[in-house]
Formats: sequence, structure tokens, C-alpha cells
Amino acid sequence: MSILFTPLQLRHHILRNRIVVSPMCQYSSEDGFASDWHLVHLGQFAIGRAAAVIQEATAVEPEGRISYADTGIWKDEHIPNLRRIVDFVHAQDALIGIQLAHAGRKASTDKPWESRSQLPPHHPHGWQTKAPSAIPFHETDHTPEALTLEGIQDLVTKFKEGAQRAITAGYDIIEVHAAHGYLIHQFLSPLTNLRTDAYGGSFENRIRFLIDIIQAIKTVLINQSLWVRISASDWADGGWDVEQSTELAIQLKRLGVEVIDVSSGGAVRQQQINVKENYQVPFAEEIKTEAQILTGAVGLINNAKQAEVILQNQQADFILMARRFLQNPHIVKQFAQELDEDIDWLPQYQRAKETL
Repeated sequence: MSILFTPLQLRHHILRNRIVVSPMCQYSSEDGFASDWHLVHLGQFAIGRAAAVIQEATAVEPEGRISYADTGIWKDEHIPNLRRIVDFVHAQDALIGIQLAHAGRKASTDKPWESRSQLPPHHPHGWQTKAPSAIPFHETDHTPEALTLEGIQDLVTKFKEGAQRAITAGYDIIEVHAAHGYLIHQFLSPLTNLRTDAYGGSFENRIRFLIDIIQAIKTVLINQSLWVRISASDWADGGWDVEQSTELAIQLKRLGVEVIDVSSGGAVRQQQINVKENYQVPFAEEIKTEAQILTGAVGLINNAKQAEVILQNQQADFILMARRFLQNPHIVKQFAQELDEDIDWLPQYQRAKETL
């Protein structure tokens, strides 16, 4: 049997194969509420036999949304709609996770298909953004407010409360979004964190916000798997890099984090990314090897043999995909066919299998 279709044992859960749906923002919510769109969007991947489905970046406060149309988990009223999604995915024998997030200085934008511009605070769909330091992402963006120590602790509490709501809704995986230039990543990177207090300067200080969040979330976990998505490199001189990412992963493992979901980039506009097949896989491999922690590889992993080689070479423990699932929600079945693996098809779709 291929490794790609071998189960992966987590602490309290089992991935039935090594193919996971990466979080994908849909910009299809009102006031943070998940809708029927999210149910169908996420449910189709579970029907397609993905091992786990990770829900899009879900904001822990309204100002933490990337756009006004993002999902949220800042109030109890969000829970019933989320539980409906969870129950459906579970009914397909898949795991489901949620990505807890705060966009920081990259918040308050329009829907991407309308405009990629940041909306000013006085706009009906905009608001004042927050960040570790008062540095805008783009020269045309408004300047974010630098968080006070009280504001930082308030956000730590909101991440904890978001995790508690996610647990109430039934999620198996809690993933903290510390990548792609959003708020936690803004604290990690020396290019975006110019603070001179306990949350800036040294490596230990720059990771403190994330460490505080993880410690807070741990107090409410029952049997959930705790993941952290990171950008392993800023792809910019003087920025966050894989060496710091590896040291962070070592510390996160000690705190009970089970998986590092390894992406990259997003912190600054001057990044120079060499985008090609497997371009982020070496980061996952180094973190897996040096930190001795489970890692997920993501980024231009397009076919089954490519994914299988990554796993055979022990460069990662599982594969995350986003665009490939958008192109084909049943890509898991295609990968199984490519590797000559026989996997269970739901009885409603059995006729399709018989015609292959």
C-alpha cells in the first residue's frame, strides 16, 4: 500500500489517509455566520474521502476578519451553523478542523473578486486595524493601531474563547493561524514587529504572543488535536526564517502542539518567492527532522506520485491541498486511481467507480 493511503495515528484521532483539505477563505459570510455555502463547500470534500477538512480562517473577533464577508467565532450564536457543518463531515467519517485567526494589519479588505484594496475605517464595511507595530502592509493602506499590552491579553482571551466555541461545535482539530502575514505572524517577524516591550525584539519576545495563545487554548482542550500553521520563511532579508521556525516548532511541541502546517510568505510585499513544485516541502522536512514533530506539506503538490514521493522521503507526514480540491472535489479518488489503490466509495457514487 502507498503511504499516501495509509492511516496516520494522531494522539486522539486517526487520519484515514494522508490527504487533508487546506483552509480556503470563501468570503461568503454575513456577520461571521457560516452559511449553506460553507456546508456544501466543505461537505463535498468529506464526501470525496479527504482524511480531514480544515475550515477557512475564522476570526476570533470582528476586527480580525480579512474581509467583512469572513466567517467568525466571536459569539456563541455562531456555534449552531458551525455544528451543522461538523455533523455532516463527521457523518462521512472524516475529521474536521477549524483555523482560528486574526488578520491584524491585513484586515478590513473588500472581497477579493471586488477589489484587493483595504477599506478605510470610515467605509461601511471597513474598520480600524490592529498590529504589533503601527506599520501598514501597503503604502495605500491605513496605519494600524499598535496593540497595547492590555489589547494583547484581550486577544489571547479571544483565541481561547474561540477555541472553546469550536470545541462546543465538535471540531476535532484546532489550528492556530500564525502564517501569511496575519496578526500572529506579524508578531513573529522582525520585519513587522518593531516593539521594544516583552512582545518585541528578541526571538523569545516575538514568539510570546503565540506561546500565550497556545497556553490559553490548552486549558480548554479535551481531546482535540492542536495544530499551528506557520510561514516558515518571509522570503525577505532580515525576516522570519526556517531556523526560527524550527526553534518555534520545538517549543510548540513541548506545549502539546501536535502538528506544524508548513506554509510560507505573506508578511511583507517585498518578498521574493521562488514558486515551483514542492517549493515549501524543504521547510516541512527541516522542521519535521529537527523538531521531531508531525508536519504537513502544502504548495503546488499537484499529483499523486509527487505526493507519495514526499511521504516516502519522509519530508512530511501528510499533504495539504487547496486549489486541487477546488478543481476536483474528488481528487482523493483520482489520486487513488493513479496509485492503483482501492478505496471505499460512498454507495451513492459507486456507479462511477464501476465505470473506471
